[in-house]
Amino acid sequence: MRFDLADLRLFLHVAEARSITHGAERSNLALASASARIRGMEATLGVPLLVRDRRGVSLSPAGQNLVEHARLITQQVERMRGDLSSFARGLSGSVRLLSNTAALSEHLPKVLARFLASNPTISLDVEERESADIAAALGSGAADVGIASAAALPDTIEQFPFRDDVLVVVAPQADIIGRKRSLALMELIDRPFIGLPRESALQRHIARHAAQLGATLNVRARVTSFEAICRLVESGAGVGIVPEVSARRYRRSMQIEVAKLSEPWAKRRLSICVRRLSTLPVPAQRLVEHLRAAAE
Repeated sequence: MRFDLADLRLFLHVAEARSITHGAERSNLALASASARIRGMEATLGVPLLVRDRRGVSLSPAGQNLVEHARLITQQVERMRGDLSSFARGLSGSVRLLSNTAALSEHLPKVLARFLASNPTISLDVEERESADIAAALGSGAADVGIASAAALPDTIEQFPFRDDVLVVVAPQADIIGRKRSLALMELIDRPFIGLPRESALQRHIARHAAQLGATLNVRARVTSFEAICRLVESGAGVGIVPEVSARRYRRSMQIEVAKLSEPWAKRRLSICVRRLSTLPVPAQRLVEHLRAAAE
């Protein structure tokens, strides 16, 4: 069996996108080249790895098994490269941290800055993910530490309290929304909505809950920060959903109103999470200790 890392990374991209075309784009390969690589892998193994139909592709049982092995192999290779390059730069280790949108934007910047200042021999690889994806990545060994909603974490994941994260609605000043103490997501469905990019973990979280109501948000604009959401809301372009800590801060300088969301999913407890603290590399253990000390 002769698979190279490019084959494995391509297959992971195809599996994640459920599309050979999109997987090829993520791998910076031409579609014909990507298709030939996938066919070559299937020919080598003697089993189909993908189930193809008009809507895209899905994994066969053999394909699912290959994904699990490919994740472990690529993670180990990246870890090796990171650690070796860290030594070359005089660093002693690296830690991969996954975080949901709210924690990454509001709670982590200052905390991580202090950690890096006090640990000059450790580097961080930080990535935004949805809480459920963070739990899966920790379970598979693809990440060291996560900051995620406690409700999304299974019992197999060790967790420690970090911060509370409450999502609220922001609306233009004098909007009827501002006169309500709380409201449901369904009350926003017909309103113009200002959101984050589609790939944002928080935006996917909100869109998924709208879909569970059988609805789709009327997104007028997508921007890259909570401040930008509040700026557009202030101008009357629509309403938005942001963390309460962001809304309260920007309300002091912008003409916006804030109302709570009544849904349980809007009130989250953020947790520091790991697969098993005792088995983490020392740099990752030091990061967990620092995060726990910074928890409110």
